[in-house]
Amino acid sequence: MLAIGKPLTAQERLFKATTAIVGQDEFIALAGVLMIGEKKIVDGLPTACTNGRDEAYGREFVESLTDPEFRFLILHECYHKMYRHLSTWKHLYDEDAQRANRACDYAINIRLADTDLGKKGWIKMPENGLIDEAYRGMDVHEIYKLLPTGEGGKGRGKGGDGEGDNPFDSHDWEGAQKMSEEEAEELKKQIDEAIRQGSTLASKTGARSYGDLLKTEQDWRELLREFVSTTCAGHDYSTWRKPNRRYVGMDIIMPSAISETLGEIVVAIDTSGSIGQRELTKFLTEIMGISEQVKPSKVRIIYWDTSVCSTEVYLQDELHKIPTSTKPEGGGGTDVACVPIYMNEQGIKPECVVVLTDGYLGGTWGTWNVPVLWCILDNPMTTAGVGTTIHLD
Repeated sequence: MLAIGKPLTAQERLFKATTAIVGQDEFIALAGVLMIGEKKIVDGLPTACTNGRDEAYGREFVESLTDPEFRFLILHECYHKMYRHLSTWKHLYDEDAQRANRACDYAINIRLADTDLGKKGWIKMPENGLIDEAYRGMDVHEIYKLLPTGEGGKGRGKGGDGEGDNPFDSHDWEGAQKMSEEEAEELKKQIDEAIRQGSTLASKTGARSYGDLLKTEQDWRELLREFVSTTCAGHDYSTWRKPNRRYVGMDIIMPSAISETLGEIVVAIDTSGSIGQRELTKFLTEIMGISEQVKPSKVRIIYWDTSVCSTEVYLQDELHKIPTSTKPEGGGGTDVACVPIYMNEQGIKPECVVVLTDGYLGGTWGTWNVPVLWCILDNPMTTAGVGTTIHLD
C-alpha cells in the first residue's frame, strides 16, 4: 500500500511509475517485457543498470528525478531488454565498450522521445541523456560505426561515467555473460513471448505494437559482407611499417603480412525441413558474392539438423560451382549444437562461421570458439544467445 500524505519511497515510486506506464495505451504492448526480471532500489548505485533481465536503480538518483524522468528511465531499461542489447551487441562491447554503450543509448532515446507521450512531456529524458537527430532511423550497429572512438559523441550528453556509459544508466555486460546457457535461453523465450502477447494485446486495443521494432533495419547482405570482411584476416601482402616479429630474434628485419585474402569460412545451413530451396538458393548465391569480395581460400558448407548430415568443401577456384553442385541433406529436428561439436572433433578451425536457420531450435545455441554470425529467416522475434544476429525476410 502507498502511504497517503507521506512522500513516496524510491521503491514505492518504482512500483507507481511501472504501473502508470502499463496503464498507458502508448506502452501497453510493453507490459510483459516490463514484468521480466527483478526490479530493485540499490544504495550506492550512481544511476541505473540492467544486465538484460534484471534492473537496479540507485536510491539517491531516483530521488533526484522528476516523475516524467523516472518513467523515461524505466522505459529506457525496458528497451535494452526488449532489443536484447546486452547479448546482440556483445561483440561491439568487446571491441569498444564506450562506443557500444553510447550506440545502444542513442538508438533507444530517440525512439522514446518520438512517442506521443514523449512529445507531450509525460516522459522526459533525464539531463545529459544521449540523443541526436543524425542517428534517426539507424540501428545500434549503424550508429556504432559513426561514433568516434573514445569520445562522448554528439547530442545533449557527453556520455561517460567511469566506463563510458550514458550518464543516467550503465550496462552490465559482464553480468549478462554470467547467465548460464539455460538462463539465457529462458530469458530469450520470455522476451519473445512477452512481445508476442503485447503485440496481440495492442492489436486488439488499437494501441501501438512493438513487434516491428525488432526487425533489422539494415540490408542483411551488407551486414553479412561486413561481418565476414571485418572479422576475418588473411595474409595477402606485406608492409615494412611493422617488422615481422618471427624474424626479429634472428636480427633479420622482414615485413609483416597485411590481409586482403582470408582463410576458411564455414557456412552451416539448417536443413531441418523448415527452410525451402528458394531460401537456400538465395543464400548460397550471396555466399558466392561475399567470397568474391573477401577471397576465402576455402568455403566449407555444413548441412545439419540434429546432427551434421553432410559437408562440402570448395576451394577458391571452385566457388562458382556452389549453386549447381551443392546437395543439401537433412530433414530431422533442429539442434545447432551439433555443428561446433563436429568442428571440434574434426579439427576444423575457420576464420568464422555463418549459420543459416529459422531460429526454431530444439536445443541451445551451442558453444563456439570462433566468431559466429546467425542469419535467421522469417523470425524477427528471435536473436541468438551467442555471436551476432541478422534477420532475413
